Amino acid sequence: MRLKLIACEILYRELCASLARSPHQIDVEFLPKGLHDIGGAGMRDRLQAVVDRVDESLYSAVLLGYALCGMGLAGLTARGIPLVLPRGHDCITLFLGSRERYMEYFTGNPGVYFKTTGWIERGKDLDQLGPDSFYRKTGLGLTYEEMVEKYGEENAQYLWDQIGGYTRNYGKLTFIEMGVEPDDRFERHTEREAVERGMGYQKITGDMRLIHRLVNGEWNDEFLVVPPGCRVAASHDDGVIRSEKSS
Repeated sequence: MRLKLIACEILYRELCASLARSPHQIDVEFLPKGLHDIGGAGMRDRLQAVVDRVDESLYSAVLLGYALCGMGLAGLTARGIPLVLPRGHDCITLFLGSRERYMEYFTGNPGVYFKTTGWIERGKDLDQLGPDSFYRKTGLGLTYEEMVEKYGEENAQYLWDQIGGYTRNYGKLTFIEMGVEPDDRFERHTEREAVERGMGYQKITGDMRLIHRLVNGEWNDEFLVVPPGCRVAASHDDGVIRSEKSS
């Protein structure tokens, strides 16, 4: 098969490693991590525009290197060829290999924030989408000096304190080692950040299984295949997502 892959750059290293071994011809387009930061509707509209540009005469299906991602894929519509995506609430499912393993770890480690090579290399400091970013709109992406200039010193101090409280909701940084890292620089980066923030730290081993299956065309019940003329919808059950007729 010839397939088109549209994916978040968070998965860049993992997908490239897997694509090299795929039996299929796959053309890939990576999109900026910042799509997560513009809200569900904005993310869906950006993705839909990219899906709609695909030359459907060339491909058997469009693969999506995304999960539901804060409802960012809800409403995404398949045009003339199927869409294929993993069943998961966010990309951590892809890094850990299953929804079950993600839930087990998250339940046993409340307040955890995950890091991978992509989260570090392509982090929020890149501010890929500028003023459209949630972080810029809410102030999370502003420096203290920018807040003072925009809101005044008293208001800036209040906002800075509130944002600090938000970040303190996380108590642990967990680095997911996927086996594609060139050395230990990403692990060390996460460990240093945990120390600086006074957070706990752990390294766990990821699982490439879902990523391999996505690009190998092994689409079992861990994946949703959206037929032409249908769209992605949240299922609000263990399946996470389902397809429904597009209106």
